[in-house]
Amino acid sequence: MNIIQVWRALGPVDLRNVRRDPLLRWLVVLPLVAALAARWLLPSLLAQVEAFMQIPLLPYYPPFMAYALLLLGPMLAGVVVGFLLLDQRDDRTLYALQVTPLSLNNYLAYRLALPVLIGMFLSLIALPLSGLVRLNLFYLLAVALAAAPMAPLFALFLAAFAANKVQGFAIQKGLGAVMLPPVIAYFVPAPWHWLFGLVPTYWPAQVLWQATSGSGQLWLYLGLGLLVQGLLLWLLLRRFNHRLRQ
Repeated sequence: MNIIQVWRALGPVDLRNVRRDPLLRWLVVLPLVAALAARWLLPSLLAQVEAFMQIPLLPYYPPFMAYALLLLGPMLAGVVVGFLLLDQRDDRTLYALQVTPLSLNNYLAYRLALPVLIGMFLSLIALPLSGLVRLNLFYLLAVALAAAPMAPLFALFLAAFAANKVQGFAIQKGLGAVMLPPVIAYFVPAPWHWLFGLVPTYWPAQVLWQATSGSGQLWLYLGLGLLVQGLLLWLLLRRFNHRLRQ
């Protein structure tokens, strides 16, 4: 089966599963709810905290909250697919693919492309909905593209390193830590902030901030980011395939 046939065969099945599962439906809606909260609710709460603590917080709210919303959709989509791959690995469903017309590589290509599309869609909707950044469609697409590879990276990290779903939940809780390095890099002067480029979340954050400032360097960050994320994706695929052979 080629990839188009895989989409035709599995796409309707996954769509029905999302419609039936309230948790999956909620994960799709959550970034949009968060975007509305970021627009109408959180600024007033943050203003009260700022007045109470006498610390300037509001100037940092748009860049950091927009960064969080940008990655929220891909992260959630990746985690859902990661747990699905864990289930299928534990149930030995992935091993059964070896005796079907559907190859494992084509199945993984479909399974990992799906969160990319979902993550991009959610980012394209959530950022304008939040009102935190004003980007034209061209820049918005570039920003969403920079964040999209995070979805398969989250999915494969879970599937490649968790021995079971219990470990998967523990790893999933720790994955939020990768959101912090780009925030630290925001305050680090050039060229030292480039050291944070080893963390894949650094690149979509920089593309977003370069786009909002109107800097032409966003294309440099986008190209390098896709290169780094592609390399990490390849390494995680190798790790995942190694786990399947054990």
